[in-house]
Amino acid sequence: MKKLLYIHILLAGLFVTAITGCSKSFLELQPRGTDLEDNFYKNEEQLFSGLVAVYDVMQWGTSGGYTMTMPLLTVASDEAHAGGSDASDQPRWVAYDNFKLTAEMGPQIGIWEKNYAGVYRANLLLSKIEGATASAAFKARVTAEAKTLRAYFYFNLIRWFGNIPLIVGPIPTSELYTQSQVPAAEVYAQIEKDLTEAIPELPLTIPVTESGRLSKGAARAILAKSIMYQNDNSRMGQAAQLLNEINTSPVYHLLDNYGDIFRPDNQFHAESILEIPHSNLALWGDWGWINGGEGNVGPQFIGIADYNGPLYSGGWGFAPISMDLVNAMTGDPRFQYTIIDGLALKAGGASYTERYQNTNYFIKKYAPLSAYRATAGTAELNWPINEIEIRLADTYLLEAEALLRSGGSATRAGELLNAVRDRVDLPAVAATLDNVYRERRLELATEGHRFFDLVRTNQAEAVLGPLGFVAPKNNVLPIPQSEIDRTKKNLKQNPGYQ
Repeated sequence: MKKLLYIHILLAGLFVTAITGCSKSFLELQPRGTDLEDNFYKNEEQLFSGLVAVYDVMQWGTSGGYTMTMPLLTVASDEAHAGGSDASDQPRWVAYDNFKLTAEMGPQIGIWEKNYAGVYRANLLLSKIEGATASAAFKARVTAEAKTLRAYFYFNLIRWFGNIPLIVGPIPTSELYTQSQVPAAEVYAQIEKDLTEAIPELPLTIPVTESGRLSKGAARAILAKSIMYQNDNSRMGQAAQLLNEINTSPVYHLLDNYGDIFRPDNQFHAESILEIPHSNLALWGDWGWINGGEGNVGPQFIGIADYNGPLYSGGWGFAPISMDLVNAMTGDPRFQYTIIDGLALKAGGASYTERYQNTNYFIKKYAPLSAYRATAGTAELNWPINEIEIRLADTYLLEAEALLRSGGSATRAGELLNAVRDRVDLPAVAATLDNVYRERRLELATEGHRFFDLVRTNQAEAVLGPLGFVAPKNNVLPIPQSEIDRTKKNLKQNPGYQ
C-alpha cells in the first residue's frame, strides 16, 4: 500500500511537521519529524505532505470548543435541541439553539478559526507549488485540490458569517490584523474562480487507496451549492447543469438500501460525493482543544447519556431530536434509520439518563455504535465514523429545485424527486418546490443541511421564528469579538450583534 504523508503547519507558519504511515485512508497518519518551512515544499513528497495538511483541517471538531458541523447545524435548525446536562453545559450550543447569540457567546470562534486555518494552509501551499521540483501533472492536481479546499473553507465562512475578509495568499505578520471585510459577491467570485479552474484538473474517480481526496464531482457540487446559496433565480440553470453532470455520471448511483448509506463499514460508497474520513488509529487523547487526532467526536457528543444496552455505546446526550422532526418523519420509511426511539429501547430492557431537553428521541445516522468504540487512546475522541457532507440524493434534489426555479424541465425534476422517494418505496408526487423542500427535510434529516436550506430559501424566520430566530440577523453568526479586538475594530460586527 502506498505510504501517505502529512504535515501539521503551525498558524504562524514557522515549522512544518512531516508525517508518514501505511494506512487504509488518505488521512490516517503517524508522526515522523520536523523541517523548517523555508526548506520545505521542494519536491513531490513535500508538496503532497502540504496538501494533506490542508485536508486535515476538514477533520477538526474541537476547534474553539466543540464545533462538529453536522450536529451543530442540526441543533441550529428545528431538528434537535441543544441537550446536555443542563443549560450551562456547552452554553455556546444553547445560544445557537435559542438564537441568543452574542459577539462573545456562540460557536463562532471555533468555526472562524477552523476555516481560516484551512484557508491559510491552502494559500501557503499554492504559493509554494510553482517553485517545487515536480511533474506538471502532479502540480496540476495538487493545485486543483488546494483551490477546491480553499473554496470549500470560504463557502463555509461566507454562509456562516456573511461579512468576511478575503485572503488569497500568504500575508506578512504585520498585516495579519489589518485585513478588511469585502462584499459577499467578491468572496463568491473567488469561490467560483477557484472551482472553475480546479474542475478540469481533478479526477473523475478516486482510487480506494486515495479515499477522501477530492474529485470532479465534489468540486462541481460545491460550485453548484455556492451558486444556489446566492439565491439568484437567473443562475439556477447554471447550477442545474453542474448538478446534472454529477447526477448522470456513471461514478455515482443511489444505494438500494437507505440504511446502508450510514454504515461505518460502508465508507466512500457510490452515493458519497464528499466524505470526510475519520479513524481511531491516532489513539488521540488530548482534551486541550488541540486538533491533532483523526477521530470524530460527534458520535460521542450526540450519543445517549449513560446508555446501557445492546448496539450503542454511552454518549453525552446532546442534540436530542425535536418532536417537530419526530412528527414529520412518523410513518416515513427513513425514520428507522434517522431517529433512535429511546422509549422502544427502554421497553426492550435498555436504560439511559434523560438529560436536559430530553425527548427520548436521538440521532441515529452517526450514533456511537459500540462495535466501533476505540480500545486505546481516549475513546470519546476517536470514533472512526465518517462525515458524509454531500451525497447523491442531496444533488438529485438540488437539481430538481434548480430546474423548477429556472423554468427548466419539470419532467426531469419529477424524475429526480421521485427517484429519491422510490428508493424507500414511497409513491410519486408532483414536481413542486414545496415537495422538493419537504423531501430534503426528510431525506437529509440530521445531516447538517436543514438550517442553511431554510436560510437560503428565505424560510428561516417562518420556521425558526418560534425558536427565537430573527432575520436577517440570525442568518449569520456574529463575528467573534476576540477577532474584532485583535484587529482594533478593523473588522466590523455583523448587524444586530453590536
